[in-house]
Amino acid sequence: MSLGHTMRSLVREIFLDALTEAGIGEAFERHVSYDRGVLRVCEDLYDLKSYSRVLVISLGKAAHRMAEILSRQLGSTVQGIIADPNPSAYQLPGYRYFNGGHPQPNQESVRAAEAILKSLSALNEQSLAIFLISGGGSAAVEKPVDDEISLPDLIATYKVLVLSGSPIAQLNAVRKHLSATKGGGMARAAHPAQQVSILVSDVPENALDSLSSGPTMPDTSTLDDCCRIVRDYNMLPYFPSSVRELFDRHALTETP
Repeated sequence: MSLGHTMRSLVREIFLDALTEAGIGEAFERHVSYDRGVLRVCEDLYDLKSYSRVLVISLGKAAHRMAEILSRQLGSTVQGIIADPNPSAYQLPGYRYFNGGHPQPNQESVRAAEAILKSLSALNEQSLAIFLISGGGSAAVEKPVDDEISLPDLIATYKVLVLSGSPIAQLNAVRKHLSATKGGGMARAAHPAQQVSILVSDVPENALDSLSSGPTMPDTSTLDDCCRIVRDYNMLPYFPSSVRELFDRHALTETP
């Protein structure tokens, strides 16, 4: 056997081992466990018996898979909402399903956002919100910050952002400030409930507010950043009038 063949075999073995370890099931085994009513997420403990309600919100391209693995541990003790752009072969009991769009939002994306925000707003101090977040949630769950922005306007806005040439981080900064769910919007809706987010991330560790546009993360971008990006990439003339007017009237507000 040649040295080149040996090296290729070794590299392939390393790659396959790494791929296995990166699986969602394996990651949950390392970081999440449930025993005698207590949920452990890394070093944090949550006694589920102490909460009047536990709500699971799972979104993104791994939404069904993440909720499925969590449900194996928790059983039927929790209910929630799953917004996944990929239709699943079966549905978990106790969950409402929405097949939001990707890479563009669709009507299911808006319905998912409305259902999630309504459910979160019903929580109180005795509640626990468990967020399961993976990539692709930006389009799968979306509600414009202004009700005057229709779904066609929302889709047109997404197209302007994608075609603007701006880097993804700057694109997300604009999306966050035009959305009721992104940039910490879900965390704000869930207040004053206790909250924990479990992330399957496809972004750098120092940019977790970019994952699905950070629905539960503190937003590192500002409204000034948003306006500057729109100006620098000349987006404003191409936005639908309902979106353009928000900038003209300075009607946008800061994200959490």
